[in-house]
Amino acid sequence: MKKIEGGITAAKGFQAAGGAAGIKKQGVKDMALVYSEVPCVAAGTFTTNIVKAAPVKWDQEIVYNHPTAQAIVCNSGIANACTGEEGYGYCRKTAEAASAALSIPEDSVLVASTGVIGKQIPIDKIAAGVEMLKPQLAATREAAATAAQAIMTTDTEPKEVAVQIEIGGKTVTIGSMCKGSGMIHPNMCTMLSFVATDANISKEMLQKALSEVVPDTYNMVSVDGDTSTNDTVLLLANGLAGNPEITEENEDYKIFKEALFEVNKTQAMHIAGDGEGATALFEVTIQGAESKEQAVTLAKSVITSSLTKAAIFGHDANWGRILCAMGYSGAKFDPENVDLYFESAAGKLQIITKGVAVDYSEEEATKILSEPKVTATADIHMGEATATAWGCDLTYDYVKINADYRS
Repeated sequence: MKKIEGGITAAKGFQAAGGAAGIKKQGVKDMALVYSEVPCVAAGTFTTNIVKAAPVKWDQEIVYNHPTAQAIVCNSGIANACTGEEGYGYCRKTAEAASAALSIPEDSVLVASTGVIGKQIPIDKIAAGVEMLKPQLAATREAAATAAQAIMTTDTEPKEVAVQIEIGGKTVTIGSMCKGSGMIHPNMCTMLSFVATDANISKEMLQKALSEVVPDTYNMVSVDGDTSTNDTVLLLANGLAGNPEITEENEDYKIFKEALFEVNKTQAMHIAGDGEGATALFEVTIQGAESKEQAVTLAKSVITSSLTKAAIFGHDANWGRILCAMGYSGAKFDPENVDLYFESAAGKLQIITKGVAVDYSEEEATKILSEPKVTATADIHMGEATATAWGCDLTYDYVKINADYRS
């Protein structure tokens, strides 16, 4: 597997476009279109929030009950959440517009929205946006980058990744774009991820692969503990790589799943590192757990601790907050048998052993915690299981951004 320069158009047969449809301020990119030259099998995972946005309900119907999909229409600025039957009807109208423009079936159009909850989307602008974007569709690197920019809300940068693998003597590519910065606590944020591959794989195995990698990637991210109404991961596969079709859990499936994991892990880290107002990506690894479930619970408890996140922002090795967060997680462990380390590009330092502070240098700890990526590793010495979660520091700017979000 190798990472390559690219995004949503990296795989054969995929085109994209992005532009300003007038949903946001004048001239700001706010709408993206992704299109496959041939029908795709589709897979998806979605928010577990009981309050589900209209596009989530629409996409669940398409992914679960229709054989193929061929296009994705995404707008930013308005989430089309808590909008009732009218909002769901606008999903249908969006699909109708894309169907007419692209000459594809209405039920092969997936839709996604992100932004303010509770407002109806301006469907006339959305429909006009589809018409605007259709002639701009291209398979170029620039087209992918423009589409990635168009789906951003409070993100400070577009998030793209692409990898290549070899399956059955054929080069298979997976490309992705995603957005997410706040309201991030996936349980499949406001998180949207679109993944496109030219792999030849059955719909059943595509869904299986996605469902197997999401728990250890997107579901291990938290910026602020809020699970969005709009969380959506969509995966399209058009088969144009020409590899023998993957229809079972064989070696080809394993290779594909590993590459898909790498793409989604990279994007999960991009989201965490670009958390609203964040200055650092905060990675937490639990080692020596007796079960994966225990490790996951402990890791996620630490990255969602506001006090721990604030300490990371202050470059303060306040390890007591980490041990405290582990203690109220609900997972059982012996606090007097925990070793804790901080690590970054500036070095690695053990902070506690057997639950008690070691004689470490506060100056060295501060230096380690001042890097843009900081890792805390806790070994609880109970078994062989491990889990890693990603979050970010909690800064003044997070409050400012969310206090002013609608205005």
